[in-house]
Amino acid sequence: MLANTEVALVKHHGLGNDFLIALAPESEPGTREAQAWCDRHTGFGADGLIVARPVDGSPDTWSMVLWNADGGRAEISGNGLRCLGQAISMHQMKVGETSDFSLTVTTDAGVRTLKVWPDSGRTWMVKASMGPALQGPHGATGWNAVGLAPEHQVAVDLGNPHLVAFFPDLADIDIANVGPKIESEFADGMNVHCVQVTGSDAMDLIVWERGVGVTRACGSGACAAAWAAHDLGQAGPEITVTMPGGSATVDVAGDDIYLTGPSTYIGKVLVD
Repeated sequence: MLANTEVALVKHHGLGNDFLIALAPESEPGTREAQAWCDRHTGFGADGLIVARPVDGSPDTWSMVLWNADGGRAEISGNGLRCLGQAISMHQMKVGETSDFSLTVTTDAGVRTLKVWPDSGRTWMVKASMGPALQGPHGATGWNAVGLAPEHQVAVDLGNPHLVAFFPDLADIDIANVGPKIESEFADGMNVHCVQVTGSDAMDLIVWERGVGVTRACGSGACAAAWAAHDLGQAGPEITVTMPGGSATVDVAGDDIYLTGPSTYIGKVLVD
């Protein structure tokens, strides 16, 4: 752990996908701190730890480093981006201010832009650019071993890897059992998503997240699933993705994908 250093953390969640965020800390939290602080029994509890710093002193341009709860460094998180956008905006907001914020965030997956606006109390709305979708790594031939046969599966790279599998019904899928077995077929890990398209502008999604496990939502996974459904001709360019933690909207706009949804401020803690 960090010696003789105090770190201020704020906690936010995007549809139940929760993060501890350190804004411009004097020290450099990393793998050990992520494992300790994110532990839900012996730490503060979270799906990930984000460390963010302003770039060249700019209040509107930040860098973001993300560690999953297992201590592994992740390239990007859609919900993490939105939570960070709220955290930065709240940190900079003057008393009584209600204006919108525009931010640029440098991640391990590239540069992303955010628009942030207050919504209701501790919950704000954030629209994040998620970059283009590319072909993801191949694998996952073991669906039969878990008793499932997806109608389609699509591997998607959004800076982090996703496997999107389409099913007519999600009711009997135990993602906690299926997710790690499918992920194990990928040497570098994989976010595994089971999807049911419920309309031309709607789908349901359950998540196994690399480095975390079952999560209530996955922002980049929602984008990967929406893009895959649109590419297969099963959905239009604007899709509401409903996950166990709630719904977000994905816009597939040419070479870019946009994720819009809520971020909720939970509280803050000083770690010594």
